[in-house]
Amino acid sequence: MVPLGSLLLFAGTVLLMVLTPGPNMLYLVSRSISQGARAGVVSLVGVATALVVHMLLASIGVTALLLAVPVAFTALKAAGALYLLYLAWQAVKPGARAPFEPRALNPDPPARLFRMGFLTCALNPKVALIYLSILPQFVSPAHGSVFTQSLELGTVQIGISVGGNLLIALSAAGIAGWFAQRPAWTTAQRWFMGSVLSGLALRMALERR
Repeated sequence: MVPLGSLLLFAGTVLLMVLTPGPNMLYLVSRSISQGARAGVVSLVGVATALVVHMLLASIGVTALLLAVPVAFTALKAAGALYLLYLAWQAVKPGARAPFEPRALNPDPPARLFRMGFLTCALNPKVALIYLSILPQFVSPAHGSVFTQSLELGTVQIGISVGGNLLIALSAAGIAGWFAQRPAWTTAQRWFMGSVLSGLALRMALERR
């Protein structure tokens, strides 16, 4: 079992990460605004399912192979950086809209919502790297089975991520209304988001194995 102190520290770290804008948050917000909170929740189920897959792979050491093979790591890092740059461009390009700005999108059926939520999270390379770089710091053979501790920490991470993103999905429409009445904040939000995503892309590109 993971000691309570370590568990609370890990939970706080995870919470800070959940509040940091990323591909999962952007997708859930845009879907909740365009199609309603219910669609956002269905998408979140897909995201949560992908998190479970990441957790299991990390717990049994399969994803560690990506860090053991330089070519695989480099390809994963490059794909992640390019994806973040793409999201940054989508935020600041002429005519672009902010994540919390209402937009008219064709409704998608539940199966597609689930699939897109799953793929958005499953193809996010930072999720796998987070499990491999942060979670192991809270695992110690002295406290029992490493596999069991990994599952315990992974469950905490998923619980906090799902809970935080659920609040975001359910409140996205209200936040959008607030921004709709303040156009200047909408523009500032787009450029802030683009800057954050570009910074994350640069950091990922320069990250060493």
